[in-house]
Amino acid sequence: MERLQNSEGERPSKNGSVIINDDKNGDENKERGNWSSPVEFILACLGYAVGLGNVWRFPYLCYRNGGGAFLIPYTIMLVFAGLPLFFLEVSFGQYCSEGMVTCWKALPLLRGMSIGQFLVSFYLNISYSVIIMYTIYYFFASFTSVLPWVGCNHNWNTAFCSSLVDDCIQVGGIMTANNTCANLTSFDQDQLDMYNVTYNYTSDEYDLSQYVDPFKDQRQPASQEYFKYQVLQQSDTMSDTGGVVWQLALCFIFAWIITFLCMIKGIKTTGKVVYFTATFPYFVLFILLIRGLTLPGSGEGIKYFITPRWEHLATPKVWLDAAVQIFYSLSVSAGGLTTLASYNKFHNNCYRDSLLVASLNCLTSLFAGFVIFAIVGFMAHEAGKEVDEVVTQGFGLAFVAYPEAVARMPAGPFWSVMFFLMLITLGLDSQFTGMEKMSTAVCDMFPRYLRKRRTLVMLVVCSVSCICGFTCVTRAGAYWMSLLDNYGANFQMLFYGLAEAAGLMWIYGAKRFTNDIRTMLGDTLVDSKLFYYWIVNWAVITPLLMAGIMIFNFINWSEPTHDNEQYPLWGRTIGWLIIASGLLALPIDWVYKIIKSPGSIVERINLLFVPSPKWGPALPQHRREAANVHKQHGTTMGGVLDLSSLNHDNEDIYKNAKYSALSKADTESAV
Repeated sequence: MERLQNSEGERPSKNGSVIINDDKNGDENKERGNWSSPVEFILACLGYAVGLGNVWRFPYLCYRNGGGAFLIPYTIMLVFAGLPLFFLEVSFGQYCSEGMVTCWKALPLLRGMSIGQFLVSFYLNISYSVIIMYTIYYFFASFTSVLPWVGCNHNWNTAFCSSLVDDCIQVGGIMTANNTCANLTSFDQDQLDMYNVTYNYTSDEYDLSQYVDPFKDQRQPASQEYFKYQVLQQSDTMSDTGGVVWQLALCFIFAWIITFLCMIKGIKTTGKVVYFTATFPYFVLFILLIRGLTLPGSGEGIKYFITPRWEHLATPKVWLDAAVQIFYSLSVSAGGLTTLASYNKFHNNCYRDSLLVASLNCLTSLFAGFVIFAIVGFMAHEAGKEVDEVVTQGFGLAFVAYPEAVARMPAGPFWSVMFFLMLITLGLDSQFTGMEKMSTAVCDMFPRYLRKRRTLVMLVVCSVSCICGFTCVTRAGAYWMSLLDNYGANFQMLFYGLAEAAGLMWIYGAKRFTNDIRTMLGDTLVDSKLFYYWIVNWAVITPLLMAGIMIFNFINWSEPTHDNEQYPLWGRTIGWLIIASGLLALPIDWVYKIIKSPGSIVERINLLFVPSPKWGPALPQHRREAANVHKQHGTTMGGVLDLSSLNHDNEDIYKNAKYSALSKADTESAV
């Protein structure tokens, strides 16, 4: 042991395991790199987990599913599904220092799933880049004295623009049955009666309290027409592609340039950028909350948000919505958390980080709910409607409802700039992790050739994604964006969450995985009674919840729509191919491995269920430490102790089948 301590800075612990004196002033893993500080990892995870869904989906779901009562199923799903998967993925990635593909040296059976995750990441990255494109467009459009979506006198407005009604009334008229503005003085008594307008001879005024616009159901807010006809220039059908909207194309390219420049040096640049992108949204949300609380009607909006309606808890869909929201809110089972954690130092306290990030994420959702519903309450007050008549989510909130609200505020352009800058940072944070996990996966699969060319890899990944996303900047782009959003990730990620929890607990082994964590975090945590909570969830509760949600989703499946219209048959076919591509990668990889591996068919199949010889911590000193800990607690590390005995030019695990488990001699040599 003295030899190890003197040569590599290691020291023995009380139980004889090897403890590494990590270099706090530089990278522990010189070849792959590490986060410069634990704060960078926390901010990167927070930026990845806290996304657009926290701002534009959670508040709506909370209102629709019982207000404050929705927090009960939401918290339950956090405790028994979201948080366990979050900690599982972070600890898994930190232990092996591998990306989302090569991490499955632990269980080759699931390596095909990571290829599916790679494809899902590709679809999501295009979706995020399109959202960033829209927000960049609105951001620059907000630098004006009068916001461009105010009023109905623009060339993109239609005869059904809702502001026409208010403008007509202000000049002493009403909208008639032929959708024209007519002055009330030109009406006789029969016409006034037809429109429920009464004339008070004493005050010489018209009473419009009973008047109803004949085209009320067909009216659209000016902000909606701006988004649909000026920004999107949307075609009538998905089949009508039309031309490229050049303004959107420029914003789209600009979004990808920003992404590339922020990630040009991998985590070394991303780790610095997230200090701004992960914290700025909180600053803006706080300012918007203060501003929102000063607006008339904000109290009613917040009341609608938090008032419990307990009867909703008896509805199964409320529990489904809670599970799906917490699942996607924490961004689990997409490979991103594993990738981010793979750049941690080996003994980083990932347990603390997981609890912190997951808690902050959920509190952010709640905080955003107060902000959004304060604004929604103001909108309802200004429009003379009930709150539930103006509540919306997704694009409807970000690009229609909120622009409509800020247009009615004093200093509207300022608030518009702040809001869309916040959305840009939220989108970029999610985009950073999506691109990082894809480039990391490629570099980890071919480390000899690509790790030193990481910038080139990032450039290629960004360029390919940008080119493939150009369908979304055509006049049919909104249909393609909706298609990706509806088919790109939902069902696949539920399946991945089920597979990774069940696979690591029941095939790789719950005890072995526990000892992996023990190696990093020590005996105190793993031997505590509280740790059984994690094991029971990973092995039983979380997989059952995922399976139940998948079955419920399947039973209640209906084909997604865009603007209440079904996609054409060829569009639905593409959607199902997107779903299939994320799921079929798993059995296709099984077939490939069985064909490529040596031995009988039974031996080939068995190789899918044992760790690769290269599995384990990345650095030699940590491999020795892990081997020692596993030996003391009745398990094996899974891989060989000395990686130099393997062929590093080839990642094929099957040519080294004899090393499928750590031998007794190798274990003893680690001590």
